[in-house]
Amino acid sequence: MSRKCKLSGIGPMFGNNVSHAHNKTRRVQLPNLQWKRVYIPELDRTVRLRLSTRALRTIDKKGLMAYLRDKGLKLKDVT
Repeated sequence: MSRKCKLSGIGPMFGNNVSHAHNKTRRVQLPNLQWKRVYIPELDRTVRLRLSTRALRTIDKKGLMAYLRDKGLKLKDVT
C-alpha cells in the first residue's frame, strides 16, 4: 500500500538529518495519513478513504463532492 493521500496526492518527503557535527544521513518524513469513513449526503452512502489530515480538514469545510469537483476527480478515482 502506498503512503500517498488518495485525494491531495501528498506523499513522503526526503531530506537529511543533520547532526551537531554536521554529519548528514538520509531521512523520510511521512504524511499523516488516516483511514476515514466519509459520508456523502448527495449519494446517501459512506466511502472509506485513506486521507491526509489536511485533506480531511478541507472535506469537513467544503464537502467531499465539492473537493473532488475542484480537483477534477471522480469518486471512482479515489475509492
